[in-house]
Amino acid sequence: MKKKQSPLNVYTIAIDVHSSFCQGGWLDRSGREREEWKVPTAVPALREVIAKVPRPRRLVMEEGPLADWLWRNLSDLADDLVVCDPHRNAMVAKDGDKTDAIDWRKLADLSRGGFLRAVHHSGELSRSVFKQRVMLYHERVSHRVSEGNKLIWRVRQLGVFIKHKELSDPDERKALLKALATDKRAAEDVTLLLKGYDQACEQVTTLKREIEKESRKQPEICRLQKIKGVGWVRAATFYAIVDTPHRFASKQKLWKYIGIGLEKRQSGQGPVRHRLVRRCNRKLKNVILGAAKSAAASKDNYFADQYQRWLDEGCSPRIARRNLARSLAYVMWGLWKSGSDYDEQKLRCALATD
Repeated sequence: MKKKQSPLNVYTIAIDVHSSFCQGGWLDRSGREREEWKVPTAVPALREVIAKVPRPRRLVMEEGPLADWLWRNLSDLADDLVVCDPHRNAMVAKDGDKTDAIDWRKLADLSRGGFLRAVHHSGELSRSVFKQRVMLYHERVSHRVSEGNKLIWRVRQLGVFIKHKELSDPDERKALLKALATDKRAAEDVTLLLKGYDQACEQVTTLKREIEKESRKQPEICRLQKIKGVGWVRAATFYAIVDTPHRFASKQKLWKYIGIGLEKRQSGQGPVRHRLVRRCNRKLKNVILGAAKSAAASKDNYFADQYQRWLDEGCSPRIARRNLARSLAYVMWGLWKSGSDYDEQKLRCALATD
């Protein structure tokens, strides 16, 4: 890992990335603009202009579809490479005129001021492709649900009622098409939608099988999936998105990233209030909350006992499930960080004294 340089002791290169070209330039250590350029979005062209800047160099760009690709191909040219969160760069989007020629300068100024929040990138092509496959699986699951909803609402308009779990039942399908037999067009439309739903289901099944196959080759995922409520897909999702447990200095920072941690809010002399973090990784949040729900329902395990204890203490089911999600995320993070195997007896002792 490269040592982080102070923003004021480096030459700052900022790039505003587009699919066909990149607008950028660089500032010297005093913050004066030394050069501006517009080059094609191609690795050789970008490497050529970056190599002309004196070292130490700090390269800054915003997160986007091309950021991961550029990270892998340009990181060796920079002493410090920062891919930053565009949602936090409010000044770039709201202050003054908004043009590409201005954006890179403001991005460089934000970097020199230390106002950028970096977005993590692994830098390994294999990890990036695995993450893309995991994200594709979740997108296909959403697509399958969408196709099912289209079917349900289409036949409901015709006075026929069916549930998601019945869409894959051959007998229920026959009954559905029989109920629509009075109108040939309606039956044809529903048959077409059923084919789309079947195709979505097949894609989900194929991707799930491939993810599990690849996950079995990763010792970290093999350890994580043994935790109650986690399983292969949830373990793979946690592994793919988090990438490395050393990203987070504490469990509280991990919880905030997932969206199950609390942030403090106070105005003037008013009371201190706490609320859930609103900007988070929602895919990972859904996975952890789903794992907590499964662990609580499976019974006869430490997490189910935790859940029941919180209910007995007067917590609502929603808060108890969120507390359980925090406990699960902490255990997954800790096991991954230490390289230990899941042992429920050791877990009970460790969490009891934590």
